[in-house]
Amino acid sequence: MADGGAVEHGFPHLETVRAAVTALYRRLSHHTVHTFDTSVAPVDVAFRDEDDLHLGVQRVAREMVRHLRLPDARMIVSFREMEHAAYVELAAGPEYFIELNDRFRTHRRDIGAALAHEVMHVYLHRLDLSFPGTRDNEILTDTATTYLGAGWLLLDAYREDRASSQKLGYLTPEEFGYVLAKRALAFGEAPETWFTSPQAYTAYTKGLARARQDEQQPPLTAAGRAAVRRYAKDRRRAEGPGAAGGARPGGPYSFSRPDGTGPLRVTFPCPTCHQRIRAPAGARIRVRCGLCRTVLDCDT
Repeated sequence: MADGGAVEHGFPHLETVRAAVTALYRRLSHHTVHTFDTSVAPVDVAFRDEDDLHLGVQRVAREMVRHLRLPDARMIVSFREMEHAAYVELAAGPEYFIELNDRFRTHRRDIGAALAHEVMHVYLHRLDLSFPGTRDNEILTDTATTYLGAGWLLLDAYREDRASSQKLGYLTPEEFGYVLAKRALAFGEAPETWFTSPQAYTAYTKGLARARQDEQQPPLTAAGRAAVRRYAKDRRRAEGPGAAGGARPGGPYSFSRPDGTGPLRVTFPCPTCHQRIRAPAGARIRVRCGLCRTVLDCDT
């Protein structure tokens, strides 16, 4: 939790974020991911100053449990002084003990964001889905929270001006915006209407621009002219005598001949789930991602 300190910006964790989206689709399946097609509604996690603190916290925790379909999980929430925003004890259940930073006693509007992240820890624990290392596992948790419909609260908790700053989670504001945009593009949502933080809206627009770049990479037909020309040049090089294929340094796609002498094939990431897709090179085709079932128009 960045509270008054410097807030990291940009996309430094983007590859881990993309791996987390892929892991979600692999572990849950396309069908289960799409059961989360509706995000947590602002009205369901609203917290007024006149609300009873402990009753309100339990109400919001129950909403997170309901959203993640954990009917046999009970969240026992308390407050204490700590460095981090919150902590959950991952036991066998059905009761899970969540501790929130004492600052949330007076910063109630962000309680939903903190609980969303901690209840997602419980959800992923029950799925037995994790990444090695604390950093990557927390990035997985932030990404899952956002992609499955509760993480817009984490982005909306980001506020920054000349005198102060606040950010929850391990992702940068722009990375939260990126994952939220990925979700919006997949499910047809407009999360920008829910933000109360102007800084969150700005971060979302930057994340949306980065997410749209994923849909404009060759061999997708939406790629720009310069990228298409570069792709054609790389493909001709891979087709040349004695060429071994391979990837262009820094490029999203690579070429190969599976048996060493057969037809050239191109491998590229699905813009929705980032699963690698392999297709014949040199054709105008439609490809369906086997993981998220997105249909892609390609000029390979």
